[in-house]
Amino acid sequence: MSTPDDTLPPPIPEPVGVPPLLAQHEPLLAQLARDFLRERRLERRWRTMFRLFWLTLAALLIYTLWLQGRHVTPSATPHTALVEVRGEIAADTEASAELLLAALKDAFKDDAAQAVVLRINSPGGSPVQAGIVYDEIKRLKKQYDKPVYAVVEEMCASGAYYIAAAADEIYVDKASIVGSIGVLMDGFGFTGLMEKVGVERRLLTAGENKGMLDPFSPVSAKQRGYAQAMLDQIHQQFIAVVREGRGERLKETPETFSGLFWNGEQAVKLGLADHFGNLDFVAREVVKAEDVIDYTPKDNVAERLAKRFGASIGAGAVKALRELAPIR
Repeated sequence: MSTPDDTLPPPIPEPVGVPPLLAQHEPLLAQLARDFLRERRLERRWRTMFRLFWLTLAALLIYTLWLQGRHVTPSATPHTALVEVRGEIAADTEASAELLLAALKDAFKDDAAQAVVLRINSPGGSPVQAGIVYDEIKRLKKQYDKPVYAVVEEMCASGAYYIAAAADEIYVDKASIVGSIGVLMDGFGFTGLMEKVGVERRLLTAGENKGMLDPFSPVSAKQRGYAQAMLDQIHQQFIAVVREGRGERLKETPETFSGLFWNGEQAVKLGLADHFGNLDFVAREVVKAEDVIDYTPKDNVAERLAKRFGASIGAGAVKALRELAPIR
């Protein structure tokens, strides 16, 4: 027989996991959480904006310094315009045709520039780059009717002399190195060494001469003759330029176009140069404009920094832009 207590329903269990006090304040806590996330989002956006601001400021500073290094503000005062030809004449060097042409154009266009002086200290380089500069000097001389002088410091050889031949007069020091009017193509051959150590060269080509001048393959008489004919043709182009530029002043000998070079004193006697003198002498005594302004584009500190850190700045800007996306 059941008792009265047996008929009572079981007690209702308390909610599990949420304390009563916390459940009462759940809307307030949710609002606090939303406010906290909103503040964090705003803080993150402001931090990103400051980063972008400083990145932009740094980029503008570098760009401004870069422009100052590559452009010369025209001067109203009569002056001598200087363009430096230093080091190897090749693409992507300080004596590349791209940089030299930009400097030459600025120098010739400046009405206050009484003459253009090429100060040369170069062993030569690419005949293509030198030829481009030579042709541009001839064109600008004709267009602006402005004299051009070449001043040789240590060396003016090969492609550098190619460029100097475009000048109206060439000034040298008695000990300068001048000449080397010739063309070369160099390389190495390892076929004998490969045979000694038992190495077999496996070169597959489509085209009879595609592997021409490969250092690990023998050079055929036909290929050697073809390369020599090409060098001879470029050499004749070089000779024609020197004869055109020097005219009757050139005292040709059997050695003139043999690739030999001479000191400045001999160069004057042979008609490869005209007079002795440095930049200051030419500006003061020949051009009659002692003030010298350098038009040569400079690979300055800002440009080196831009090249070195440009990728990093770009990556930082991309990252900052990504951080602008709202938190989800």
